[in-house]
Amino acid sequence: MENAVTDRLRSVKLGEAQTYKHLTIFPLIAAADGQFQYRTLGEAIGNGDVTVTEVSAGGSVPELRLINRGNTPVLVIDGEELAGAKQNRVLNTSILIREVSETNIPVSCTEQGRWSYVSKTFSESGNIMTHRSRSRKTRSVLRSLESSGSYSSDQGEVWGEIAELQAKAGAASPTSAMSDIYKAREEDLRQCAGSFKHVAGQVGLLALIGGVPAGLDMVSLTSAYTRLHPKLVRSYILEGLLDSNEQPAAPDSVLNEARKFLDQIASGEEREFPSIGHGTDRRFKGRGFTGAALVHEGEVIHAAFFRMEQSQEAEPGASYGSRRRYFCE
Repeated sequence: MENAVTDRLRSVKLGEAQTYKHLTIFPLIAAADGQFQYRTLGEAIGNGDVTVTEVSAGGSVPELRLINRGNTPVLVIDGEELAGAKQNRVLNTSILIREVSETNIPVSCTEQGRWSYVSKTFSESGNIMTHRSRSRKTRSVLRSLESSGSYSSDQGEVWGEIAELQAKAGAASPTSAMSDIYKAREEDLRQCAGSFKHVAGQVGLLALIGGVPAGLDMVSLTSAYTRLHPKLVRSYILEGLLDSNEQPAAPDSVLNEARKFLDQIASGEEREFPSIGHGTDRRFKGRGFTGAALVHEGEVIHAAFFRMEQSQEAEPGASYGSRRRYFCE
């Protein structure tokens, strides 16, 4: 069945492959921008229109409060990290925040060992959660939506993913913070990121590691993507750099795998849920992948799809409610 998401996937073109060792990124190129206008979170925080705080003085781990004083909607994307206040958090879903509004946004903790104020408000950390962690969080949020209608994640699983990545990176962190992993690998990331340049007309990227698709992100506006490009690239290449046993793949093979991944997504099962802000939240799952898209006025404002390994696809035996944990320890 044709819809906004599959139409958008089929309309974008794969740009020329960009490579660094065993990492490959295809720019996703659009013929034209969408019509609906918005700003990115970083842009809105930077000009003072948006403030993000704890929901109260005492705070609540799975929620933050976002105040948009501007007359333009603001896009916050799944996995985007906010730093400060009582502990760092990442968004559990992409939201198109309404203009002149106050919104409680669903988040996950990415700093297990701190629950004390370092600032009154949050700032951009400059990081997005890595693709493997986002894929698992996307799947757990879907389970939550199906069982309770809420955008909650499996917090224990999020911490487990960060701990695993921290060990792989050899990154010491007194508070088990995701941001410390990025800091520890900053020089490697800087060198690698230089191989993945933003190109004209780019609205997204499709990343492969060792010739195998890792995931893709795309937005509706080239201006928004330009601002998101550096941290999206970092989010895909961090885990790729740590997979040092992977080998480069042949260019023809990489292109074929990228096209197969796009076709795979288009054939998946789709469900629709009410969004927290403008638009509707679409959730996708199929054999070997998971994903989500935010659609408003017929436009795909943001979409992200991730390959899932066989071990990730198995549904956990415990019920969602019994696994969810909200307090940093």
